[in-house]
Amino acid sequence: MTGAQAAGAGPREADSAAASAVKAMQADGRHAEARERYTELVLRHQRRAGRIAYHYLRDSAEVDEAVQDAFVKAYSHLSTFREELPFEVWFTRILINGCLDRIKARTRRERWIVSMPDTGGTDRDFAERTPGHGPSPEDQVLARERREQLAEALGKLPDRQRLVIMLSHYEGCTSREVSAITGLNESTVRVHLFRAIRKLRGLLTEDGRGTS
Repeated sequence: MTGAQAAGAGPREADSAAASAVKAMQADGRHAEARERYTELVLRHQRRAGRIAYHYLRDSAEVDEAVQDAFVKAYSHLSTFREELPFEVWFTRILINGCLDRIKARTRRERWIVSMPDTGGTDRDFAERTPGHGPSPEDQVLARERREQLAEALGKLPDRQRLVIMLSHYEGCTSREVSAITGLNESTVRVHLFRAIRKLRGLLTEDGRGTS
């Protein structure tokens, strides 16, 4: 893709073209230039990557580490990148695999820990890292309660259903892109999505009855 074509392309096409350009720079030994160009990709995708990682890890510090690790891994494996799969989809697969590895490692550690001290700290929702102007305090409390209810309901979904609904509804991926990220075929993606939505509605309805 030429510079003029990239300028007229959509964001995903432009990102894929930029990733291919970085890949070519690496191959030519122009590493400083490659790192500088790759930084542009990082800045464009960092916030989205944080949202995805937080859905899995629920720990702000671990999210930051997971996102950084994913960008480093993607940069070091750009030689395997092919433009037929958008950079966003290719990178998301690396990020999710890294988050799942962290969850597995965390689970293994917890099996050997009898007890841990309670620090009394709580993780702050990413969505609340914005200036506190606009909605009233009452509206903010209600919105936070709804987010917490939804997050709790999402946590009760089977792993694949949670992944599919997160990518489809939170990140706006198509069934084809979710298929590329997860390795599931498109029909299976749609089945998981249907079941996830149905289960979420049931869980949120039960929660509403319980708090009324």
